[in-house]
Amino acid sequence: MHSLSWFLIVIGLSVGLSSAKWNEKNAVFFKNSLGRNKVLKVNCISNDDNLGFHFLRPGQTYDFSFHDSLFKSEFYCDLWQGPDFKLHASFMAYEGGGFIVHYGKKNFWDAREDGIYFTHGQKLPKLEYKWK
Repeated sequence: MHSLSWFLIVIGLSVGLSSAKWNEKNAVFFKNSLGRNKVLKVNCISNDDNLGFHFLRPGQTYDFSFHDSLFKSEFYCDLWQGPDFKLHASFMAYEGGGFIVHYGKKNFWDAREDGIYFTHGQKLPKLEYKWK
């Protein structure tokens, strides 16, 4: 009985902690909120994929979606902006999977003049990374 209880708790944690629909994909969104005529360059990689380079004009967005791995899901992203793309920020844009598998998790990243802002969508974006 103890093993069955533990199993049900684990299943409940991995499925029930999200209000998303069962099997809904997670997503990462990027928005270019930089000044006029400033292009944002985005490249994201995971353990399995390199999503390539994407160039966003002001106001444009780029997103990708995926299911969490049962082991671990991580997407590291690099963003560049400015003349010759000299200003740079590198960070983990998504982390999940493992013990708790997420469904419908959304990570929103907004590139602004003073840095990269983050939110899950429920709260106002917060400055997370500065350009270097």
